[in-house]
Amino acid sequence: MRFMNRWDVERAEAQYSEHPILGPATRTLRNLMHWTDQNSDGWAYWPKPTRAAARLMEMIERDGTSQYRFDEDRDDVTAAEYAAALRPIKSFRTRHGATFEIENPA
Repeated sequence: MRFMNRWDVERAEAQYSEHPILGPATRTLRNLMHWTDQNSDGWAYWPKPTRAAARLMEMIERDGTSQYRFDEDRDDVTAAEYAAALRPIKSFRTRHGATFEIENPA
C-alpha cells in the first residue's frame, strides 16, 4: 500500500492546486490528514484513515515515478476514478463521525 507522509501530501496539494480533479483530491487528502492528526495519535500512526485513502493516494502518485510526481498537466485521472477513490473515505467518515470536508471537482 502506498503511503503519503505530510510532506508528500503538502507537495502534491501545492503542485496540483489548479488541476480540476487532482486539486480537489489533494485537498480532500489534506483534510483527512489534518482531521486524523487532531483526533488520534496522528496520520502516520492510525492505519484506518490511511487504508481508506489508499486508492486516493494511488491516484495522486500512481507508481511514484517522475512522470506522475512532477507532471502538472496530468490527463490520466478521471472524475469517475476520483469518485471511486472517495467511496472508502466516505465510509470511514461516516463510521467515525469525522467532520473533514470532501471536495468535489468543479
